[in-house]
Amino acid sequence: MTFITEIKTLKRELEIKNIFLSDDEIKEIEEVTKKYPMRINPYYLSLIQEKGDPIWNQCIPRIEEIEISSGEEDPLNEENEIPFLTHRYPDRCLLLVSNSCGMYCRFCTRKRKVGEAKRNPTRDGIKKALEYIENHKEIRDVILSGGDPLLLSVETLERILVDLRKIKHLEMIRIGTRVPCAMPERVTDKLCEMLKKYNKNPMLYINTHFEHPREITPESKKACEKLIDSGIPLGNQSVILKGVNNSPEIFKELNQKLLSIGVRPYYIYQPDLVKGTTHFIGPVKDGIKIIKGLRGHTSGMAVPHFVIDAPGGGGKIPLIPNYTKFEKNGNIKIKNYQDKNFEYSLK
Repeated sequence: MTFITEIKTLKRELEIKNIFLSDDEIKEIEEVTKKYPMRINPYYLSLIQEKGDPIWNQCIPRIEEIEISSGEEDPLNEENEIPFLTHRYPDRCLLLVSNSCGMYCRFCTRKRKVGEAKRNPTRDGIKKALEYIENHKEIRDVILSGGDPLLLSVETLERILVDLRKIKHLEMIRIGTRVPCAMPERVTDKLCEMLKKYNKNPMLYINTHFEHPREITPESKKACEKLIDSGIPLGNQSVILKGVNNSPEIFKELNQKLLSIGVRPYYIYQPDLVKGTTHFIGPVKDGIKIIKGLRGHTSGMAVPHFVIDAPGGGGKIPLIPNYTKFEKNGNIKIKNYQDKNFEYSLK
């Protein structure tokens, strides 16, 4: 696989699509990539239709990444004494197994890590993290993340799964990946055959990362179907991004299309306050508006949880529209998706 990492290659590939970069745009991209690398695979680039469209905004560097100083490098306090591992919730932990991706999303919450060889998880580091998990029997759920675990070789990923399966108190393993969306050709028969061997005891789940309806293509559909045929349930996590998807109409179309290919919408996130990404952040009320635009207007299966991952490592906090008002007598007044009022009371 040849990735687009240099401006001259990007310029050439865009010109094939009759999209032309100005001298100022080239200079800005060059400045940004000195700090935050660019990496785009040909498939994802092929989805761009014009400058500034939802696909463009996710993968093409923008000057705001270095001009806007707000945000923090690690707002969720993921770094701790155990490298590559975050144990925030009582019964589950996050294990970073790669810092490589099929595409460097411009809104990445780990923008500080991705692409730097010195930050790549090592075999020794992962071994120490596995020892930690084995010694903490309250952990029943491990989430493999990165980077993207599916960018590892099949053999390397299999070795990690084998080692995890030796830990008897684990009940489930989750893999967080954007590969089915951004690089679907990576979902090979070889990969699926390997995953199929490890999808029980503990259970194996995959969470994908689609952000816009145009990312659901025949190729991404096929990738998801292959994983489902391997017996692996699929969920999706999206981030509300200005210039990409910050409207109820877009999320309704996205989530309905996800369900049509067997992927259950799981979370939508308010963006993390990450340095270099804050130009994507809109008001929290946009998220509330999106949930209101889904609830009752489409299948409940298409309505994910809207959450903020609290700054400072506070964990995910759900936000919902206010549909209820509690009365002193124990009754409640409730409002439906059409804003019609009702009262629930025991006479």
